[in-house]
Amino acid sequence: MKKLINDPFQVVDETLSGILKAYPNHLRASKESPRALVRADAPIKGKVAICTGGGSGHIPVFLGYVGPGLLDGVSVGNVFSSPGAADMLAATKEVNGGKGVLYLFGNYQGDTMNFEMAAEMAEMEKIPVQMCIAKDDVASAPRSEKDKRRGVAGIFFAYKIAGAKADTGASLEEVKKTTDAVIDNTCTLGVALTPCTIPAAGKPTFTIAEDEMEIGMGIHGEPGIERTKLKTADEVATIMTEKIVKDLPFKANDEVAVLVNGLGATPPEELYILYNKAYDILKGYRIKVYRAFIGEYATSMEMAGASITLLRLNDEFKKLLDAPAFSPFLLQWRKA
Repeated sequence: MKKLINDPFQVVDETLSGILKAYPNHLRASKESPRALVRADAPIKGKVAICTGGGSGHIPVFLGYVGPGLLDGVSVGNVFSSPGAADMLAATKEVNGGKGVLYLFGNYQGDTMNFEMAAEMAEMEKIPVQMCIAKDDVASAPRSEKDKRRGVAGIFFAYKIAGAKADTGASLEEVKKTTDAVIDNTCTLGVALTPCTIPAAGKPTFTIAEDEMEIGMGIHGEPGIERTKLKTADEVATIMTEKIVKDLPFKANDEVAVLVNGLGATPPEELYILYNKAYDILKGYRIKVYRAFIGEYATSMEMAGASITLLRLNDEFKKLLDAPAFSPFLLQWRKA
């Protein structure tokens, strides 16, 4: 695998340096940790702050969602590795505006352990912290064991709605309640076509034949639910959409937001082909698409593949989803 890098062990730090140089009016590093980035205007007084974090290799997750109407800070780990608790605490201290901090992150053992540790340290600094854990990957556990599910691309919806809720002046408990409700109504399923290569490892994370695909594979190469021969885009979209609809389950007259997410090496044209079929399937179920998001929202280095996410909406979710937001990775948010 060819990569445009220098030292494979400096990829994360050089990436962060480049991002900070590109967007100096938007992001800055914490005074205590170069692996903790925050909004350039942090802290925002009188607003609940929201922090996320996780391993590198997934841009725009996680740091691409820091900005007005979104998140306030992020802690960044090595590729596919959890950031340290000290980095999370550094971000927490920088963004605390007096109303507490919400931790919003994916359901992975290392992240959970380190965020819990950071929360304990923040409490010692007299900063109240609550936690919301994204668990949208339907392939990683049955709905009866949803607390075991991984957090994948659906965390995008939690970021957007949590950020908008915090901007209303809501309390820490209110922001957590709304964010938990978003998580409970979000389902994702993905398909991988090729592996990716962690720079420091220098070899693919898994092997898959040219004529194969894996349904439900995780964004770090975790095993999926089925490896099969490569299918057409319509067949893939049907498999993913049908499984998601049946999981919650979604039902007739539901309104949903749809995310068709590329994993890093999938052309936009292919994502729109997937959405074309997914839309028709949802229409057949009489499920109304309120907004659609097609593009790279949570990647896995250069992995080829895609995921589909559905969020069941209510009136509050729709209002918050449409609220203004900005990130240089997403550009200006506009109502559809």
